[in-house]
Amino acid sequence: MIRTERVEIEGVPLLATLLPGNGVGLLALHGSNEGGTAELAEQVARRCRATSLVFTQPGARRPVHIPSPLMAVDHCALLREFLDAVSLTVSLHGHRRPHAPRSLFLGGRNREAAQVLAGELLALAPRFRAVTDLEEVPAALRGLHPRNPVNLTRLGGVQVELPLLARTTGPADTPPQPVVDALAAGVLRLAQSPATSTQEPS
Repeated sequence: MIRTERVEIEGVPLLATLLPGNGVGLLALHGSNEGGTAELAEQVARRCRATSLVFTQPGARRPVHIPSPLMAVDHCALLREFLDAVSLTVSLHGHRRPHAPRSLFLGGRNREAAQVLAGELLALAPRFRAVTDLEEVPAALRGLHPRNPVNLTRLGGVQVELPLLARTTGPADTPPQPVVDALAAGVLRLAQSPATSTQEPS
């Protein structure tokens, strides 16, 4: 059952929306700033029965971009629940690097999971380039800060930075179907791995 929570972070009112699911979590920290990321997180989570947590700023004419490490606040109950329930996180963000209009940068501390997602993107969304070499990922997009929520679950996670073409189609924030398909395939592979189980071994 979907649950919501109103929370204030860095003086900014936010709405957190949690869809409970399995041990892989889809996270969209900047749903109102980075068009298509909230929609992508929700679509992939529903298809894969994964958990999703989306932050938006309803009604804000000029949404404020809060750096990801500052989003890891203890007073957000749904974030605490997400971090407790999920073993591995796929955090979706948007970038507008003019030199890389078709590059998806895969950061975060779980490099094995990044390779899994990159493989599915290569197979199912070949018009985009999935970059996993951290030396090629712009420093600001690497998602390696220890307080970044993508790294706070048991197995850490992958920060996926998507260019505009990979997260919206036309004026609507509707993600391109090949990207939805590729990320869903990757999340399903990650969910089927014993390493992502939230259950303790007997």
